[in-house]
Parts: sequence; structure tokens; C-alpha cells
Amino acid sequence: MKNTASSHSSKTERSNRVLDNQYQPSKDFWESDLILSFFLKKEFPEETWNYLQPFLSQLGKTAATIMDELSLTADKHGPVLKKRNHLGETVNEIVFHPYYNELLKIAVESGLFKVKWSIEARKNHGDYLHRMGFGLAFLYGMGDASVPCPLCMTDGAARLIDRYGRDEDKGRLLPHIYADLVEELYTGAMFLTEKIGGSDVGANLVEANHQEGDYYLLNGEKWFCSNANADLILVLARTKPEIEGTKGLSIFLVERQKPDGTTNEMDVIRLKEKLGVRSMASAEILLTDTLGKRLGKEGEGFKIMTDMINLSRLWNAVIAISSYRRCLVEAYQFLSHRQTFGKKALEHALVRTKLEELIANYLADFYLTWKTIRTLDEGDNGNEKSRELVRILTPMVKKKTAETAVYGIRESMELMGGLGYIEDTVIPKFMRDTLVLPIWEGAGNIMVLDMLRAIRKSDGLSILYSEMYKIFNESGKFEDELNKLENLMGAIENFKEMDQDSLEASAKGIFEDLTRLYQIALLKKAMVQENEPWILPTIEYLQGRKKESHLISPLSVQQVKGMMGWR
Repeated sequence: MKNTASSHSSKTERSNRVLDNQYQPSKDFWESDLILSFFLKKEFPEETWNYLQPFLSQLGKTAATIMDELSLTADKHGPVLKKRNHLGETVNEIVFHPYYNELLKIAVESGLFKVKWSIEARKNHGDYLHRMGFGLAFLYGMGDASVPCPLCMTDGAARLIDRYGRDEDKGRLLPHIYADLVEELYTGAMFLTEKIGGSDVGANLVEANHQEGDYYLLNGEKWFCSNANADLILVLARTKPEIEGTKGLSIFLVERQKPDGTTNEMDVIRLKEKLGVRSMASAEILLTDTLGKRLGKEGEGFKIMTDMINLSRLWNAVIAISSYRRCLVEAYQFLSHRQTFGKKALEHALVRTKLEELIANYLADFYLTWKTIRTLDEGDNGNEKSRELVRILTPMVKKKTAETAVYGIRESMELMGGLGYIEDTVIPKFMRDTLVLPIWEGAGNIMVLDMLRAIRKSDGLSILYSEMYKIFNESGKFEDELNKLENLMGAIENFKEMDQDSLEASAKGIFEDLTRLYQIALLKKAMVQENEPWILPTIEYLQGRKKESHLISPLSVQQVKGMMGWR
């Protein structure tokens, strides 16, 4: 006699599932990502590629297998301020969950700083340092988007110490940046903003009183100090209070210990309760006779700090696209194995149309980000044209990628329905973490103002125009883009005649259109036969010709898979 109960149970077990039996998430983000691996391999000469590739391979596995648990747990158990010890002594100790320290350890062991700051890397691969470092940062960002803030600050602190520090400080401190052990790592921070001004640092009040040599005592309150427990802190302070604005600011390196080995006092008022990036510490900090060592000349603090800010903006962009990529992958894998209304969700035209939009936006930002990274590498290696171009590309890419990521991750969440909203999955955390990206390192409106400054004070716009014109003019299929480019340049020329209010109100839309045109040009320039499956439909989407008609022919399932470029 047939065991009907057993048969029914077996059938229910097979069918009553969220995803089908074939679902298997990636175990290696580097191996799975055809777009990233194809792109990066073309960026480096063979010797540099052979040096970098093992680091990428190892981190790709780690990010895909163990970082989720570490990240989600550290997020739920954020840092705690231990103000005093049992004897009533003020200690200002910030205590982290052990998984936060594990995430830092992964960053150190991944080689993320080693490939950029070690003597070997700088000697043998000096033309490619930013590209190597950001290649690893991208993979790390697919596993966690919170710890990259301290990593970013550390990279920026190293940059300022290397460029403006004394040789003795470089020799003493930089080895702690590319340390092999997390216990030897010195992380960095940037104490920039104050209550009175926020982004308007020219209003800052913190004062620096000269002691001897390059040493000053700093006094005042810093309002938003991320990676508050850092070992190497760059602080803006006013050496001459009578000089208003940014011209009165100098920059100081503050270390946790004074040269005599005693603690350098900084009073942590409180930790910030943030919507996202909760596993790392942001604080309000009161400086009281805190010892700082001036970098560069007096009065050049803000100018020097922009070196760190601009690198931070590029970190912001890299983490934006890597977070977006991760969430897009989560949605794509879900849709590929979810049965809805009698077929896989990916087979529904509305789903494919939405994925086409999201993937195209991602790819446009991916190529813009890596163009900016390459340009920074070239500028750092003496290319004056690239130095001019990176001044306009940096605020452009920061603004665009942050806004795209917030929108794209929200849409990826919706594609997964209720499951995408549940905290058991990674998307809610990435959503919360990403919401800060349009705000940190200069909000979107500040980026518009920075682009305006860039076109006034550099040749970046003319270089951008020449590059786009050449690309569009060499093909017979970009007449519309050429016309739009000329119209935009005409509108920008009219900026000279506008009052400030009209100028600011007009600039945002014009720069957004300019960004989209430049992304089309970069994609066109990058396209070869091997990457055509993802670049060609992206160009066609960005050109907007589908939007000119209400009648749309959706991409096939195979075309969407080609765009996604995920193994």
C-alpha cells in the first residue's frame, strides 16, 4: 500500500520553498564578477597584475563567505563609551564588539593598505597604487560598508603624512599603515566639522596655540568625529583667530600618545547614534590642551585637508558602487530562482525592464568611478592634464554614485519583496549604511558648488569636453550626444553672466546632464567585443531612446544575464 502521508510530505518539502533547489549564492565575489575581473585585468601591466591578483582572489572568497556574519553582528552590537573606570578615573575608552576587530583584521590581511603604502608596492608598482588599493576596497565593500569609513580615513591620513609630514614621522608612522598584523595597525581620522559651521569649515572656532617647533595645543569642540578611536587624527584649527574663514586654519597631526609617552587628552562627550554604519564609532570630542603637530605652513590647513577630503570622496564612490553591486547581485540571484505566477521572476518582462535600468545605472557609475581613480593615479605621477581633470571628476563621481546607490539599493530591496526588507538579509544593512553616502564628505549641493569652483579654477571642463567630443565624433551614432554636449557647453558659458542665485539653481541640472553624457562617452570608449554584452545595452539605455516611446521591447532573459556579468 502506498504511503500517501510520506508522499505528500516529500512533495511539500520540494515545493514549499522561497527559492528553488538550484539556488546557490556565490562563494567568491572576485571569481563571480565578470565585469570587475575583466576591467581590472586590462588596467595593469603583467608584473603588477601578477602581484595584485592573489590579493584579489583571497579577499573575494573572504568577502563572500564570512564577512556577512561579522558585519551583521557588529552592526547589532555597536561600540560603547566607557567614560570612567572602577576607580572613577576618566578613561574615554571606546569598546567594540569582537567581530568589528575581526573585520579590521580582514582588511589588514587582505593587503588593502600593503598594495598601496608598502615600500615594495611603491617602488615596483607606483603608477597603479590607487587602482590596486581601490580594487581591494571594492571587494571589501561588497562584504561590509561600515568599516570602510575607518579604512578610508586611514588611507587619507597616510596620504597627508606622506605628502606633508617630516621624514622622521613618515618613517615612524607609515609602517603602521601597511602593517601585517592588526595589532600593529594605526587607523586614521579627520576631525573637521564643528557645531557652528558643518560643511562651512571657514566658520570653525577650535584654536591652536603655538608651543615650540611645530607643536601646538588645541582647544575647542569637534562635532562629528568618525573613527573616534583613531591613532592618527588630522585636525583643523585656527592659529590666528583674527583671520576669518579658511585662510586662518592650519592642520595638525594628533597622535594618541605624546612624544613623552603620556596620553594625549581628548574628552569624548558622547558617541553618535547613527542610522547606519553603526559598528564603527562617531563621536563629539572636546580638545583641551591636546597636543598637535602642524603639517605644512600656517594658514594652509584647508588646502592641505582637501587632499584627504578628495581621496575620501573617491572612497565614498567606491563603497557606493560596491554596495550597490552587492545588493543588485542579491536581487538578481533571488529573481533567478524565485517562482512567481508560474515561472521564474526573471522571466517576467517588468522585472527584466527594472533590472535593465538598475544594471545600466550601476555600470555607468562603475566606469565613471574607475576613470576617476585612474586619473588620480596619473595626476599623482606627474600628469598635469590629469591633475586638472580630477578636480572636476571627484565631486562629479561622489555626487552621482551616492545618489545612484541609495536609489538602486532601495529598488533591489523591492524586487525581493518582503524578504528584502527583513534584517536577516544583508540588504537592509546596506540600505542604512548607504544612506550616509550622499551626506558624508560633502553633500550633493556642496558637490555642485565644488564643480562650479573646478570649472573656474582649472582646465578640467575643457579637457572633459575635448575627450567627449573626440569619442562622439569618431562614431556616426552619437549625433544627439554631440548636440547635447554643445548645448551644455553653451549653457555653462552663460554662467559668467548669471547672478549667484541663478547660477547655483541652474548648475545642478546642467552638471547632472554633463555627467550622464560623460558616462556614455566612457562606456563607448571602453567597449570591445568581450564586454559588449554589458556595455552596449547600457549605452542604449543611457541614450534614452526607449523613453521616447511608450512602446518598449524588453530585453530577453539572456540579455539581462549578459548585462549582469555575474558568474
